[in-house]
Amino acid sequence: LDKIIDSYNYTDTFRQFKQEPDQYSWWTYRANARNRNVGWRIHYVFADADALSIIKDAFILQAIKGSDHCPVGISLK
Repeated sequence: LDKIIDSYNYTDTFRQFKQEPDQYSWWTYRANARNRNVGWRIHYVFADADALSIIKDAFILQAIKGSDHCPVGISLK
């Protein structure tokens, strides 16, 4: 994934705006992983420099449940 990001000069929008650790978008159903917040961040929104200029925030909605995944997204200016 890093090679693709670098070759197209993309930016991980979430990390552009947020640096906090333990921000995940997927948790296994095993071992009560979601309640313990032991997961992976497997959903991304990438942007090139032009698109990045109109993005004002990126987010992971960990509180939304109903699946082993949660929504991720961006807010535009």
